Amino acid sequence: MEWYSLLPPLVAVAVVLWKKEVILALLLAILTSEVLLAETGASMIFHGAVGTFERIVSIFGSAGNTRILLFSLIIGAVLAFMRHSGGVTAMVEYVISKGLGKNRRQAAFMANFTGMAIFIESNLSVLTAGIVSRGLFDRYKMSRATLAYIIDSSAAPICILVLLNGWGAFVLGLLSNYEFEQSAAEIMWGTVLLNFYPIIALMMVWYTAYTGNLHGPLARSKFSEEHDITRKHEFKPTKARFMLVPLLTMVLGMIMFMFWTGDGTLANGSGSKSVLYATVSACLIAYIMMLFSRKFTHHQLVKIGFDGMSELLPLVAIVLLSLTLGASLKVLGTGIYVAQIIGDSLPLFLIAPMLFLAGAFIAFSTGTSWGTFAILIPIGVPLIQTLGLPPSFIIAAILGGGVFGDHCSPISDTTAVSAIASGCELLEHVKTQLPYALFGGALTVILYMVYGLAFL
Repeated sequence: MEWYSLLPPLVAVAVVLWKKEVILALLLAILTSEVLLAETGASMIFHGAVGTFERIVSIFGSAGNTRILLFSLIIGAVLAFMRHSGGVTAMVEYVISKGLGKNRRQAAFMANFTGMAIFIESNLSVLTAGIVSRGLFDRYKMSRATLAYIIDSSAAPICILVLLNGWGAFVLGLLSNYEFEQSAAEIMWGTVLLNFYPIIALMMVWYTAYTGNLHGPLARSKFSEEHDITRKHEFKPTKARFMLVPLLTMVLGMIMFMFWTGDGTLANGSGSKSVLYATVSACLIAYIMMLFSRKFTHHQLVKIGFDGMSELLPLVAIVLLSLTLGASLKVLGTGIYVAQIIGDSLPLFLIAPMLFLAGAFIAFSTGTSWGTFAILIPIGVPLIQTLGLPPSFIIAAILGGGVFGDHCSPISDTTAVSAIASGCELLEHVKTQLPYALFGGALTVILYMVYGLAFL
């Protein structure tokens, strides 16, 4: 292995720092890898460019990868049906009408619960939680920065812990490209209890909601009388079942199909098949419910579905290029080279903390966890295989680092959506959430070091 095998991930990181553009960074990283794999000579750039397109095409040769890409599109249609049906806004109105927010503590826990309940997509989660809770926070003169912190630190952590969503399917797709003694699904489920940062983040939210104690800049954030506490909905409320039934179909369907594809054993199930089948089932249920409501025609629903898919095309592009980069780096041997360097120079107990911090740096720079997983998992897996490290432990450190960096990043989409949904200034949200995230990140590094010393 040669030092130049490090160039593709370095190119990815450099481009995202420079241009703040994840798709361009991944594409140039793939091109760099393919140029290095091409035969030397005057035509190596040409062969590298051709190899880049061929590598992208080869991703569709894997049925698992294709299912993940299809899921990433179809989930856009499901989310669009939930919104356009008025189910999301109806759920918001129902919660508020029941008076489930009689004091500051209940208002804070409602924001937290709503942020956790809709774990299929983090942005939908924070949008719904923000809409539900803004009026209550204004009623009790709680700052919008507090609301932004609660919903942001509830949504992403629960998404990476539950994993019955796009994040889980994506991670399964990346892990399925490698050979392990355990199944990719077993490794992924094993990360839950070892993914310390999101667990700590949720515990800090619960502490804040229960005690009402605020620290750092968040304690100095002020309630503004200028907030308009009227609830402005994108779509007219109808019935909450238009959101709840497809959501339950997806969650229960995921579990059922995991048992089915695993011949009765959840851990042996196919994650890519299960998430796709569950999402298609939810999409079909949502379509039938809206059609039978007689408020939508077939043609309207088709347009709504495809519009929802188009909103997620940038995400699908990131997923496709992430899978491509992982495949290219595997051939180039980047991960094995890094594993050899680390194995010779770094104590085993420091590997997980270093991967956690590397993931945090990349996610902070890119504003997205997906690209972080794509860059680091192909590096982390050879470390697992070469040094005999516990797979779930190392993968958990990478996943947690992505979420930690995402929480600290001002260019993260979830950070921005949390600020918008809560009616808080973006920079104020970043400034007030950062001390909590840094405290959780520092505690996580210590826990990974202790765990490594105890069990490696």
